[in-house]
Amino acid sequence: MKLTQVSPFLDLFSRVTPNNYFCSNVRPIHSNSGPALSLNPTLTIKWSSFKFHRIFKHPQSLKPFIPGMLNSRLTAIALFHSYVLLHASRKTFSNVKVSISAQWTPSVQNESLPEHRLFADEEEATLFLGALDTIFLFSYAIGLYVSGVIGDRMNLRYVLCFGLCGSATVEFVFGTLTEWLHLYNVYLYCGLWVLNGLLQSAVWPCVVAIMGNWFGKSGRGFVFGLWSACASAGNILGAFLASSVLKYGYEYAFLVTSVVQFAGGVVVFFGLLTSPKEVGKKLLNATKIESDSESQRPLMSDEEEDEGCDGGYYSVEQSEGPQEELPQPISFLQAFLLPGVLPYSLAYACLKLVNYSFFFWLPFYLSSNYGWKEAQADRLSIWYDVGGIVGGTVQGLVSDFLGKRAPVLAVSLLLAMGALVGYSHSPADQVVNAALLALTGFFIGGPSNMISSAISADLGRQDALRGSQEALATVTGIVDGTGSIGAAGGQYLVSMIESRLGWMYVFYFFIVMTGGSILFIAPLIYRETRSMWRDRQGLHQQL
Repeated sequence: MKLTQVSPFLDLFSRVTPNNYFCSNVRPIHSNSGPALSLNPTLTIKWSSFKFHRIFKHPQSLKPFIPGMLNSRLTAIALFHSYVLLHASRKTFSNVKVSISAQWTPSVQNESLPEHRLFADEEEATLFLGALDTIFLFSYAIGLYVSGVIGDRMNLRYVLCFGLCGSATVEFVFGTLTEWLHLYNVYLYCGLWVLNGLLQSAVWPCVVAIMGNWFGKSGRGFVFGLWSACASAGNILGAFLASSVLKYGYEYAFLVTSVVQFAGGVVVFFGLLTSPKEVGKKLLNATKIESDSESQRPLMSDEEEDEGCDGGYYSVEQSEGPQEELPQPISFLQAFLLPGVLPYSLAYACLKLVNYSFFFWLPFYLSSNYGWKEAQADRLSIWYDVGGIVGGTVQGLVSDFLGKRAPVLAVSLLLAMGALVGYSHSPADQVVNAALLALTGFFIGGPSNMISSAISADLGRQDALRGSQEALATVTGIVDGTGSIGAAGGQYLVSMIESRLGWMYVFYFFIVMTGGSILFIAPLIYRETRSMWRDRQGLHQQL
């Protein structure tokens, strides 16, 4: 039976290719058994092969019918927005530090409410705010080590959703509910912020692992460099949201960002595909051939299997070959000892200290050092994140072109030291300050985005894994966790140095830490630079 015209629904099947998600493989038809429907000159589907009972036996087989869910770009966009919402809510705390400090210390506004006076003066409040940053980052770091291992052993979608929704709930209680109930307690704040750090730590290893599942190594520097702008974009969104509602009270800044983040977690739970395997595709850069589970078998099947499809008429077949064992996740120690993991982790500890110091303290620094209003300081701090977005994308593209990451990081970090010196002497002019901020963000935020995303993905999918595909979340957790430990210790040091010596010595501290990042990856810089030189000499000899 042949048809020359088909309905739009049948026309969908006319676009089936050997890589289509409805089937595991196809082969030319050499048999005339059973009626067949020809949808186009290159495809024949046997009605007897279409087994509708699989739809009811395995409901997840309906996933391919969801528009756009098979597109890796939409997955990247969904992950991008989920981390944007997380960082927007995380940024809220740094954007309202001045308001919180005023609420916790004696002032004209709260003179009649002695229960607000957690601290005698602003200096004590500032030290406690730095302690909260340290508490958050230490718990965040510990959680990263654990959540990375969990992410390689559980469904990444569940872990990601739990982190997003749980963190949103804690931030609502911390910033909004306590203010509505006039409940001010140092130990309560500390406990909530520890829990918030643990919950937020579940997000980053998961999103990097999912991105690594969908995108191969080719062009990873540019793709991850552009995609890792999610943190900076979240900072920008958080600054805008906080400055927009801050006049009503800092509690409304927490309310808006936490509600939006919770909604994002719900969307992730119901709409995210964590791996091409969920729709019957192979992982990119896989070192072992995956076998479909029963729940991932095609709706249309037959008896034979043949993966060579070159043309002619095709029939969709069921794979009945022996299933290979799925890759097992590696241990935490094995991941820690992978080549490159330790030096990049230590370098990231120094670099994240600097990057997160800008993240946590920049609005406060602009407001206290230059006397600008808090809302103005929040908006001006956006330029640091703009520089980080551009820096991560450009440097990732350059590293793809060179085929090396470490030399690009070295050049950027050397220039970052000069940018820090320049910004420490910035005049009280908002235009000049914004330009210097963008330049500093380019050379500090760019390398930070590269290490936490593209380089972590490279380390989690390197040849030394010998076939294990379940190491990416663990490696990402190690790198980011070590970086967070360095950042955690740095936040309290920043508050202590600023209160005793002033902001200029804080910038000297940043310069030293940036130099430490270069020293830790110096062997990698030397090896990759030498490799580039040898490749160039070999090319000249061939010419």
